[in-house]
Amino acid sequence: MTKTPGPDFIRTIVEEDMKTNKWNGRIATRFPPEPNGYLHIGHAKSICLNFGIAKQYDGECHLRFDDTNPAKEEQEYIDSIKDNVRWLGFDWGEHEYYTSSYFDRLYEWAVRLIESGDAYVCDLDAEQIKEYRGTLTEPGRNSPCRDRSVEENLALFEKMKAGEFDEGSHVLRAKIDMSSPNINMRDPVMYRIIKANHPRTGGKWCIYPTYDFAHGQSDSIERITHSICTLEFEDHRPLYDWYLDKLGEHHPRQIEFARLNITYTLLSKRRLITLVEEGHVDGWDDPRMPTISGLRRRGFTPESIRDFCRRIGVAKSDNTIEIEYLEHCLREDLNKRAQRVMVVLNPLKVVIENYPDDLEEEFDAVNNPEDEVMGTRKVPFSKELYIERDDFMEDPPRKFFRLAPGREVRLRYAYFIRCTDVVKDDATGEIKELICTYDPLTRGGDAPDGRRVKGTLHWVSARHAKTCEVRLYDRLFTKLNPARGKRGRDWRTNINPDSVVILNNCKMEPFIECMKRFDNIQFERTGYFCVDPDTTPEKFVFNRTVSLRDSWAKIQKSQKK
Repeated sequence: MTKTPGPDFIRTIVEEDMKTNKWNGRIATRFPPEPNGYLHIGHAKSICLNFGIAKQYDGECHLRFDDTNPAKEEQEYIDSIKDNVRWLGFDWGEHEYYTSSYFDRLYEWAVRLIESGDAYVCDLDAEQIKEYRGTLTEPGRNSPCRDRSVEENLALFEKMKAGEFDEGSHVLRAKIDMSSPNINMRDPVMYRIIKANHPRTGGKWCIYPTYDFAHGQSDSIERITHSICTLEFEDHRPLYDWYLDKLGEHHPRQIEFARLNITYTLLSKRRLITLVEEGHVDGWDDPRMPTISGLRRRGFTPESIRDFCRRIGVAKSDNTIEIEYLEHCLREDLNKRAQRVMVVLNPLKVVIENYPDDLEEEFDAVNNPEDEVMGTRKVPFSKELYIERDDFMEDPPRKFFRLAPGREVRLRYAYFIRCTDVVKDDATGEIKELICTYDPLTRGGDAPDGRRVKGTLHWVSARHAKTCEVRLYDRLFTKLNPARGKRGRDWRTNINPDSVVILNNCKMEPFIECMKRFDNIQFERTGYFCVDPDTTPEKFVFNRTVSLRDSWAKIQKSQKK
């Protein structure tokens, strides 16, 4: 994939409508989430599409909460959805709407359909309705209640509204065609009884419209021009058309596109809820989650997500995007914006025996080589340092170019050092510290005599080091398609038991203390990280966003073969 935008047949449709003045030059889209969970990366694609089209064609995009099921909706979800949309860089202005605001009109329309003989009250229970509906190969059967008179249906519907019936005992159904090859047209349910207070309407209603009845009509009420949905709603479009045709109301154009699928990722809201409720993750904003809140906490930037959505384009058929491509877009963005710092994850002490005990120096370190405006910072240096334990081997293999006994390496921005001795724990044999010497003529990292070294190490001055916690996050699932169980195994068996490793004794340079929550950082030679909200003045916490190694090019190469 290139940096150019991917294919987008929806914008082609919108441009044609603009040319023909189909909507009198008006463009109105909408993003209509149900407030029963947190948004995920798949929703981000829809957000970028709907808000992006509205912005590009000088239109409006509505944020509408389809709050038709009070048993599953919470204010927490509404607040998080609004926060996520804003964080992605979009604003709905005055166009914030709720389906619950239309309950009176939806009820009136339901009564109108009863009066025209196009809806009836049915007292089959849920299992019976499913049984009567038939299958993909067999037609359904008419409900025994289907031929009730208009007067009886109106009276029963009024009793449903008044709360005289128990939940599940009666529903209002559209009277369409029980033999239709499209199961959605086999007398779908329009209203059901839910005796629960609604967050916005309180106890006014005990009957609530189904999503399928409310969705198209809400678009109509708001005068939406282009109702953009994912492919699973393609078979529902005839039903939405049927309702609006019967009611004679404004008829938006519905366009379906392929939902986003990403390898090693689940985007099923039901399964994401399971992950949270069963404690497989630490909440909706866990950095391993594909939710927008989780991605933000992981260290993703809104710019990288928007760029990803732009590049993958909009397709008519389902496809799967490699997670490596999402990470590639992120790395490209972070490479331009992330502050470089030195942090040692698994510290090993180095004592420079020929360095003065009381001497302290400062070296200029580049904050970001991709952006000169970011300038430099001062990094303190002293006699005792920390380096990564993996950067030393007593008996190194041939291609190991880091520190070893008798070998010389460069300390980034500082000096050349040479290992002269290894101090071990008498009881365990574990290496406790390294004794080294430095060459004062190599200040700044270059030797005046022109000698070269192959290894350059990052380090932190022990005297100035701050201890921090680093959480090394990996993929939550081990399988390319985690939804697929093998031999009937549950998808939970694909959860990666090593999806997070927590390091508590990492050493960071003091400059990092000026960082704020969610700031993006590159730990030199290690990867990109983010300051976690758990950070306090006493303890910094970092989340690994993504490693430095970009495997996307390798995947592209293999796909071309």
